[in-house]
Amino acid sequence: MTQRILVVDDDKEIVRLIRSYLEKSGYEVLTAYTGETALHTIRRDKPDLIVLDLVLPDRDGWDLTRIIRSDEKLQALPIIMLSARVEDTDKIVGLEIGADDYITKPFNPHEVLARVRALLRRAQPGLTALPAVLLINGLKLDIDQRALWVQDNSVDLTPTEFEILKVFMESPNFVFTRDELIEKSMGYAVEGLGRTLDSHIKNLRQKIEPDPHNPAYIQTVHGVGYKMVTRD
Repeated sequence: MTQRILVVDDDKEIVRLIRSYLEKSGYEVLTAYTGETALHTIRRDKPDLIVLDLVLPDRDGWDLTRIIRSDEKLQALPIIMLSARVEDTDKIVGLEIGADDYITKPFNPHEVLARVRALLRRAQPGLTALPAVLLINGLKLDIDQRALWVQDNSVDLTPTEFEILKVFMESPNFVFTRDELIEKSMGYAVEGLGRTLDSHIKNLRQKIEPDPHNPAYIQTVHGVGYKMVTRD
């Protein structure tokens, strides 16, 4: 089945450019130029992924992302945020409210395509040689159902958060560098994504840790990266 991508931007030339590259790669592309139109299209046509501009005439990308992540039927929808804002604070805010990735303008359309492909792979269940369920100290990650339980309570994850946690739970107590985690979980390595990863780790800690400021599961190894800790 052809996967649907919704491209949301008030710049029609940018929409045309992204649409052209995605369609040439076999995707069905939906478009919207305002936030309200985007929400209507999401609920009606159920796209598999959204490329979402941060600045829109009515609702901004942050507002749309919050709405999507707070809707039980939409909260797993992968979101790539697109913006001319290059400041780290803007990227971090976007990621912390639930975007899976963040691309700054001007961009290379090949990079957009690569990130769309990588995020769709992460969001889709597939055949794997791994155990169907990973268990660590009250965390239960169902690979096939792409579901997480923390102490028997269901917890919703974005596709990127799911993949990062899966990498940790596949190799408990192993210390990953930031670059290793980015490549294993996001499917590509791009210079400068370290802050992006840190934002996803912060989000994960908020969802799984009893005390996110004193993490029991995902611990920082200063000067190296992160590891998932198991208790004896």
